[in-house]
Amino acid sequence: MKKILVASTNPEILDTVKSVCQKYSTYFDPIFCPDTDEALSFIDYELPELKLIDFSSEDIDSSRILSAIHADPWLHNGGIIAVVPSPAKMQQIEDMKDPNILIVQTVYTFKQNFERLIRILWGNQRFLFNRGLQDRVGGQENGTFVCGNDPMDIRLYTSFLVNYLFCSNRISDDGRYALQTTLMELLTNALEHGNCNISYDEKSDWLMQGKNILDLINEKRSLPTIAKRVIQIHYSIGKEKSSFTIKDEGDGFDWRSRLSADPSEEVHGRGINLSNSLVSELKYNEKGNEVSFEIENQTNASNNIPGIMVPFKTITFQPRQIVCKQNEPSNDLYFIVSGKYGVYADGKLISVLTPNDMFIGEMAFLLNDRRSATIMSAGEGKLIRIPKVSFLNLIRKNPHYGIFLSKLLAQRVVRQNNKTVEQAEEIKKLKQELEAKN
Repeated sequence: MKKILVASTNPEILDTVKSVCQKYSTYFDPIFCPDTDEALSFIDYELPELKLIDFSSEDIDSSRILSAIHADPWLHNGGIIAVVPSPAKMQQIEDMKDPNILIVQTVYTFKQNFERLIRILWGNQRFLFNRGLQDRVGGQENGTFVCGNDPMDIRLYTSFLVNYLFCSNRISDDGRYALQTTLMELLTNALEHGNCNISYDEKSDWLMQGKNILDLINEKRSLPTIAKRVIQIHYSIGKEKSSFTIKDEGDGFDWRSRLSADPSEEVHGRGINLSNSLVSELKYNEKGNEVSFEIENQTNASNNIPGIMVPFKTITFQPRQIVCKQNEPSNDLYFIVSGKYGVYADGKLISVLTPNDMFIGEMAFLLNDRRSATIMSAGEGKLIRIPKVSFLNLIRKNPHYGIFLSKLLAQRVVRQNNKTVEQAEEIKKLKQELEAKN
């Protein structure tokens, strides 16, 4: 069951959340916080993946809550549903381009869409509820989202992919901006010009009259011939590269002329040129209703540093430089910022650590034991060294960090136990097959 922070005092919001979550009580548990300090305390100690922040409640300091989340992105990331009192405030929040915000809704549209939103979030939970994901990232991952003709769907599926790649350290902050911008631009084109058949001139005329493009989209997508159309988003996420394909069910368009057009002379339609500058291998099919592109994944680098560790010095290690030696006293904990590190026990390489493992020497550090292995940098890398006394003092001042780190270690133990059980089952099965042959 996933907890949802509900920072609101608006009766309309509260009634909507209660009503919908009763239908999904097996999956979601809403925690209502009518006070800003109470909401901040819940965020620190419970680390909810979903946070509903209501900007329409005047007695909730929504900006303060957002600032607290931004202050430590390593601890708090993603999953914000923002509810606003007006379309003008909605535009203001969306213009922030905050990657932590999944969706922005007015009070009216929230009441209409919250149940569908919850259903979509649960159906795609592995892309959102990925706390501690870093140390279980595997190889190639392929899949497809089927997106309806609703701008809310576009924002959600874009957030899923961007958040997933960022939390698994495959893209940096710059990469997050590039991917989010490209997906939003190309998906918007697929919706407007593809499925909704809005021509360039029609959109230009509409905007020149000072009208909102969302109204034209809603008008078009209500037509029977368009209502059933969908947009497919295929993704292939690898270790070195990730690729994406977007396909609509429209008639296509003259993409060559749009790519060759001078963006400075356009009323709109700059998205294709912008996307082409942000990613690699951007290409359309002949018809113009399918576009694909690639991004290069970053490797052996951490996106965020825990807030409590920022004051400590970052140490650069050269290739084959020793970080710590087997049987040494464990006086320091290391946070992995970048690089790869060999783990040697009795002179034999037994493991390799990367930023996905987060820490070096945490078990010996916490158990007050000597180092069980020698750690050596494979290439150039960076670590943050935290002396034991300083770390313990920080935990006393920030006990919620201690709880989170304990949860991470517990997750690792559970996963290691599961791996051990799986290996035992494989060995048992292999023995049975060998005995059957004999």
